[in-house]
Amino acid sequence: MARTRPTPTVTVPGAGTLFALRAIGLVILARWLHSMAQMNFLAALEGMASSPAASLNLIFLFLLIVLPGGKARVERPFHPLPQWLRQALRFFGVLGFLFAIGSIGLFVWSAGWRRTFHAVADTNGWLVAAPALYAAVVWICRPRALWRSNFAARRFAIGRFAVSIDAATRTTVVWQESRKVGQYDARELSVRWLSGAPQGATAAWSPGLLPAPAQDNDPAPEPVAFAAPQPASPPSAAAHAHKPARRPKIELLWDSPAAAGHNRQTVFRAWLASEGDRTAARALDAALKQV
Repeated sequence: MARTRPTPTVTVPGAGTLFALRAIGLVILARWLHSMAQMNFLAALEGMASSPAASLNLIFLFLLIVLPGGKARVERPFHPLPQWLRQALRFFGVLGFLFAIGSIGLFVWSAGWRRTFHAVADTNGWLVAAPALYAAVVWICRPRALWRSNFAARRFAIGRFAVSIDAATRTTVVWQESRKVGQYDARELSVRWLSGAPQGATAAWSPGLLPAPAQDNDPAPEPVAFAAPQPASPPSAAAHAHKPARRPKIELLWDSPAAAGHNRQTVFRAWLASEGDRTAARALDAALKQV
């Protein structure tokens, strides 16, 4: 009896990104063809041939729908697109968003808010959806790390950089988005905190100076009212608590005695914008010290 091959149900990471980009491109293309069908098709093609904005939009739609070189891979869950395609889509998405916002702004300035609301209703909300779709492409193609942090697997994501440590071979691979920065010996890498402390700055408490205890033959001091001294020059702890903390910044250093000319080289430098980045940086620092 022939055995049936089971159909895989697990989606490859990155397939959703490809599907979302192609869906946005098809929606924009369908709306564009619908607008051309409502007017003279030949006149619309002649106008497109003489319009630089239409030519750029055609290139953007081609890249968005075809996605040349795009492939969902398990080892690159957040980067199914080549780096050049990612940057091109982000560039054309920004241009399309600015052009849509500028066109809508000029229409609102000349026609007024009442006619603008009527135009939004007549176009079924396309005046609002078009800038949102371009902004969605820019957001999907934003700079980010290759994967999420997985401390058990010794994978760390800090900003747009990704670091993986192989404990067996003591090697470390560093990625900037989908570009491999290099492979290093984990024992030659270290984390340096440029601003901010690894565990967060805490206010240090120091006791004030107390008077020496009185001796038996000394006269008893006169009773005086006790007042806690408050120095005017240093700021108080409450003032420090209300001050916004500086955003930490780290750099990964490579110090190789065997590589001439590469001593104390900076592999990457990154701001720790989120709590996840700060946690990953502390975990990376601890993991490199344990290798």
